[in-house]
Amino acid sequence: MAPGLSASPPVVVLLLSLLGLAAAGKLLVVPVDGSHWLSMKEVLDMLQQKGHEVVVVAPEVTMHIKPSKNFVMKRHSGPLNNQEEMERDFKAFLYSLFEEGSFLKRFLKVYKHMKKLGDLAVSSCEHLLQNKELMSYFEESKFDVLLTDPVLPCGVILAEHLSLPSVYFLRGIPCGLDFEATQCPNPPSYVPRAFSQLTDRMSFLQRVKNLLFDTQNLFLCNFAFDQFSNLASEFLQREVTVQDLLRKGSVWLLRLEFVLDYPRPLMPNIIPIGGVHCAHKGLSQVGHTLSLICAVMDFCLQEA
Repeated sequence: MAPGLSASPPVVVLLLSLLGLAAAGKLLVVPVDGSHWLSMKEVLDMLQQKGHEVVVVAPEVTMHIKPSKNFVMKRHSGPLNNQEEMERDFKAFLYSLFEEGSFLKRFLKVYKHMKKLGDLAVSSCEHLLQNKELMSYFEESKFDVLLTDPVLPCGVILAEHLSLPSVYFLRGIPCGLDFEATQCPNPPSYVPRAFSQLTDRMSFLQRVKNLLFDTQNLFLCNFAFDQFSNLASEFLQREVTVQDLLRKGSVWLLRLEFVLDYPRPLMPNIIPIGGVHCAHKGLSQVGHTLSLICAVMDFCLQEA
């Protein structure tokens, strides 16, 4: 760089975000309800302000996904009849996460509640994919990019059907499927496994224990994603797994913050955006993160 010139991170982010102003794009969004949606919504608001057309598709019964002037809302039927039923099932799952007890007791309780929520998610996705009116609308609208949280891979299936590049906005995927899909190293020597109660600083015996905790992934992946794999195979009319579809993700916007999270490897298409879901009055770093996300989405919409 020439003497006397400097580019601070905020300036670089601003310049990158300006790249997309010349051409607005059409963004299809398949979100996940709950806290997943709250941080995604703020990004969608900013994208709309930058001139992009945003269409959000969601079930008729949701906790937080509501219509907004900043995007077009498309609803589809689902397995739940009312919001109270949804909140009851979701709270039961959350309470199970914080209950104390042995590993086996906690694991079985979480398994039970995740199985029920998983069945509901698969049923909701099936309602969407079988909605011929919406499918025709998606195909005719010529979207540029699909944005989704792949923790529930309905959006991943839809992106494959529509042949759209996909951007993932997520905190993580059960059973480490995000590591496998991106071929990212996940060494048990310093990346603690779920339920292990270990940190990134482990003795040799703790590393052995951490390795043994990987066996739970054999069960978690089966019940969490086998139904989605079957649904995808039936809908796409070819044998396919969720992991196969996840590998096609163009960009992974990962809500990680290494001040809070344990260190772990990242791949080139994984961008940590930790803090974007926090209140950011007076926190310029969060504002810069939102600008970075918009710059990435701008680029994807232009390249599509």
